[in-house]
Amino acid sequence: MDFKAYVTKKLAELTGLEQETIAGAIEIPPEQKLGDLAFPCFVLAKTLRKAPPMIAAELSEKFEADEWIERAEAVGGYLNFFYRRAAFSKSVLDEIAEKKEKFGMSEIGNGKRVLVEYSSPNIAKPFHIGHLFSTAVGNSLARIYSHLGYETVKINHLGDWGTQFGKLISAYKRWGDRAVIEQDPINELLKIYVKFHEEAEKHPELEDEAREYFKKLEEGDEETTALWQYFRDVSLVEFKRVYDKLDVSFDSYAGESFYSDKMQEVVDLLRDADILTESEGAQVVDLSEDNMPPCIILKSDGATIYATRDIAAALYRHRTYDFHKNIYVVGTPQALHFKQIFASMMKAGWDWAKDCVHVGFGLVKFPDKKLSTRHGDVVFLEDVLNESVQKTLEIIKESNPNLENQEEVAQKVGIGAILYTFLKSSREKDIVFSWDSMLDFDGESGPYVQYTYARGRSILRRVAPAGGAINAEKITSDDEYTLITRLNAFGDAVLDAAEKNEPFYINRYVTNLARAFNKFYNSCPILKDDVDEETRQARLALVEATTCVIQTALSLLGIQTVEEM
Repeated sequence: MDFKAYVTKKLAELTGLEQETIAGAIEIPPEQKLGDLAFPCFVLAKTLRKAPPMIAAELSEKFEADEWIERAEAVGGYLNFFYRRAAFSKSVLDEIAEKKEKFGMSEIGNGKRVLVEYSSPNIAKPFHIGHLFSTAVGNSLARIYSHLGYETVKINHLGDWGTQFGKLISAYKRWGDRAVIEQDPINELLKIYVKFHEEAEKHPELEDEAREYFKKLEEGDEETTALWQYFRDVSLVEFKRVYDKLDVSFDSYAGESFYSDKMQEVVDLLRDADILTESEGAQVVDLSEDNMPPCIILKSDGATIYATRDIAAALYRHRTYDFHKNIYVVGTPQALHFKQIFASMMKAGWDWAKDCVHVGFGLVKFPDKKLSTRHGDVVFLEDVLNESVQKTLEIIKESNPNLENQEEVAQKVGIGAILYTFLKSSREKDIVFSWDSMLDFDGESGPYVQYTYARGRSILRRVAPAGGAINAEKITSDDEYTLITRLNAFGDAVLDAAEKNEPFYINRYVTNLARAFNKFYNSCPILKDDVDEETRQARLALVEATTCVIQTALSLLGIQTVEEM
């Protein structure tokens, strides 16, 4: 039963307004005591030539209560609707029991494809903590769009091309040892890459050698191509190990190298569209009408740059996937770059460019610099993940020494704590990294929400619900009803997250749901002997529904749940 749609239809009958207009105006009151839905009568003031409070009063007199709506009250210029609590509660719990993890799903994405590009590390270089921001946001968005029925394609646009590979090939041929590299590929490749730069300062001719190696790579030289492929393959093995820890996967690893033979067509198409102009020897798209600097397509020496490659990638994706939306989860400092390439594509007459979206994010800051890392000023992601798991394990050993699967729980809770932290605020805000707040089991944290889920599952293990119909009249107290209204709001939170490309909406939702559950848990006894069986079964159904929705919401954030903590 869609109560909002029902109220909308009733209001349309009373006011003569289109249902779409009413649905767009209806609000959820800021406090439960003001009702379940509120209709602002200001939208009728001009038409009816009456003050909104008078309109609200007249509508409340016309409204007749029924089996679903208990009453409609005029409060100022608003008409506030109160559901019949038992009917609403039964409707919500029945829907969750039927749909389970599919609760909150939608069909709005059916037949539409969304591409999400995220993570995109550089080959032969370690993940640093900043990569997690893109990885966490992108992985969550892909899950959110899938939940709404979209076909999602997860793309890892690897940094696997450029002159740095000429340097790495030169370094490998001078100091590389395959047996040593295969013991610790990323760090050993980084080590010889750093050594190249140190030596090049003393012997500048090494830079010429590196350029020559990259030229050979571009020309398809067999030896250099084989080395490049080796660097790429061993890097991907290491990357996958980290991605597995994060429960992250991709459908495509087509990186920069994939588009190296597709850029000439971009130059030709832009030239044919008559939007390329010469500027100081370079070929650019003039974006002065858009109040932006020109977008450089070819440098003065004829070389292509990132913009050329990104336009080639967008064109390929349009042709290959015919996307509804093409999302780039890349740091906010790259905002101008994406505005330039999107504007250039629009000037070329590619209307589909309007469906390309840059989703930016902030920086990660470390105020105390107390992370245990052996890598100096660079904070490597795997070090942070391992330290979070270790710290969580220490907390669990102290709080629940008899827990059997402590390591597994610590893995899920420790990594979940970090993911939660990266998704707890609007993505464009900087993150201030703090172990104290991240691993606070009582605060606004991943462990708090995971513990709430585990608490609910513990209740259900002790007394399993009987199943079948419940007496919803037994769960109409304020704390019970507040929890049920929170459960019902899940679908709206998912829609908000997709509409704004902000996983934060899911994070905030599940945190508030956990708070509502804990308040219910403390005020509404379930297992006590003096609780009658009908009340117990109704409350158990509420517990089961809450754990189901918490688990689904956390999964949309990429966070796994644990049954015990």
